[in-house]
Amino acid sequence: MHTVILVNGVPASGKSTVAAIIARRLSMPLLALDTIKEAFFDHLGVGDRDHSRLLGKASYQAIFSTIAGFPAGLGAIVDAWHKFQPLEVLQGHLVRASAGPVLEVWCHAPPAVIAERYRTRTNSRHEGHPPASYAEELAALAARATPLGIGPTVDIATDREIDEEGLIAALKQQISF
Repeated sequence: MHTVILVNGVPASGKSTVAAIIARRLSMPLLALDTIKEAFFDHLGVGDRDHSRLLGKASYQAIFSTIAGFPAGLGAIVDAWHKFQPLEVLQGHLVRASAGPVLEVWCHAPPAVIAERYRTRTNSRHEGHPPASYAEELAALAARATPLGIGPTVDIATDREIDEEGLIAALKQQISF
């Protein structure tokens, strides 16, 4: 089995920052959807949103296929907006990856903060990601987004300084490392 920590939240919710903290503090491999997706963009090309979604799905499957090949007992942190596909897709990936236990870290901030973060970073992000105009759609998504609800969840508000000690303690309370 592989302990899997799903760092979840809408784009620009602070997932990558939180996932990096967890990976560093727990010495676990970090697999980020955007890292894989951007490599696919570089080799397969940038296209419309449907193309981007297709590469996102392929990236997601690649992450969990990679975890499935890990040595027994090696876990991973998965940085992604896990609700971009139906929950059944994630559950199937978790089963095929022999994931367990699974813990969610729910990253969130007020919609206006998320929209501004997204607008601010678009010039430095890979061209395959949606443009700055996506920020308003993202704010609406952030207003209704919720955790997965498939297991223990650690809630992190990312519009303030992250308490690393508290975060790691909360994770260790849910899963023994």
